[in-house]
Amino acid sequence: MLSQAVNFGIVFAVFYFLAAKPLSKLMKDRTDEIEGGLTNAKTNEELLKATKTQYDEALTKARVEASAIFDESKKEANKKREEMLAKAKDEVAAMIESGKKTLEQEKNKMVNDAKKEIVDLVVKTSEKLLGNNVDKSFEAQVVKELGNI
Repeated sequence: MLSQAVNFGIVFAVFYFLAAKPLSKLMKDRTDEIEGGLTNAKTNEELLKATKTQYDEALTKARVEASAIFDESKKEANKKREEMLAKAKDEVAAMIESGKKTLEQEKNKMVNDAKKEIVDLVVKTSEKLLGNNVDKSFEAQVVKELGNI
């Protein structure tokens, strides 16, 4: 039995140094590699979550800014439209006023022309009725009387 114990001890020592020790080292290396992979996976997951949060925040901020820019552009367009409408109204009012002035001038000219024609007719009628005895003072008096009309 002693020889069996010695044989067992030798086989055990050979097995331990040739198979068990390298195998345990291989197992430890593999365990370290798996633990490192799990740690990296957790780190990557946290980084991915942080990146997703940053992306969502940036997207929300961009939407808010776009909305603000759109609202500001809309306000500016409405302001510009109001300015253009006011300018157009002013131009129309100016055109109407100019037209009124022109009509008033034409009316005054027509009235003055009519008065001159009436004076001429009165003078010619008076000359025919009174003969050629009508002088310039009579004409001036008629013009003065018709000017009061």
